[in-house]
Formats: sequence, C-alpha cells, structure tokens
Amino acid sequence: MSRSLIQRISPFLIARIKQNHKLLRSSFYSSSSSALHEASSESCQSPSPSVDAIHITDNCVKRMKELQASEDTSKEKMLRLSVEAGGCSGFQYVFDLDDKTNPDDSVFEREGVKVVVDNISYDFVKGATVDYVEELIRSAFVVTTNPSAVGGCSCKSSFMVKQ
Repeated sequence: MSRSLIQRISPFLIARIKQNHKLLRSSFYSSSSSALHEASSESCQSPSPSVDAIHITDNCVKRMKELQASEDTSKEKMLRLSVEAGGCSGFQYVFDLDDKTNPDDSVFEREGVKVVVDNISYDFVKGATVDYVEELIRSAFVVTTNPSAVGGCSCKSSFMVKQ
C-alpha cells in the first residue's frame, strides 16, 4: 500500500522540484549580476534606505551584537540570509552566521550589524525585513515582511513567489 502511494505522488513531487528549479534558474539568468551588484552597492552606500534594501530591525541588531560579543574569535560575524527550494510553500529562508563575503554578495548594514545575501537569493528577498523573534516554542531570526512573497505558511520560514 505505501509503495502505491509513493508511485502516485512521485510525479507531483518531481514536477514541483522541477518547477522550483526553473524559478530559481530563471530568476538568476533574468537579472544581470553586474547591474544587481551595482544596485546593491548603491543601496548600501546611500544615506537613505532603498526600497529594495534588506531592512534590519532593532531586535535583530540587538541579538547579533549579543552573538558577536559571545564569540571568542576576532573575526566579525555576519548574518547570512539565503533562499532554498523546499519548505511547506515552495521556498524557505535559511539563516547562518558567516565571517566572510563572496564577490556576488550584497551586504546591508545597520549599527555595525551586517546581513549578507547572495545574488540569487537577493531577487527573492528584495525589500524584506529581517527580525529576531522570541516565542514560547522558539527563538529565531525570521523574515517578517517580504514584498516578493505572495503567500507562506504559519511557520514563517517558507514562502511562495509569483509565477
């Protein structure tokens, strides 16, 4: 019985994976990386925040400063935000602490705290707000608002994009 279930849902899962892969690939090829890098560096250097900039909340800044203070290394830790295919709604946010940037990264800074986003993920999170939330069941960095997302689920770690 479980084998027949797997056979029935396999085509759906394969189609969904291909669709997500196609969305990620088309997003990457549709934007010029040099134009994206230029736009991101302008948004980081301009005194007024850009509409496409990643916004960082006070709670996020406070938690990152706490994490940086607790680290024994002399290297500055940055919060890396990336987007992967998967999750309940098609895409999911992934947060990591990182101490280096790549040439294709966009860096957004507030009060000495940096959020780093690779150029493929940036297309999915332009104008998003990164926050740190403490709840009864978890404490985590989350994307609270994302203009690129058209839906999501209650876990707040996955989202859908316009097709």
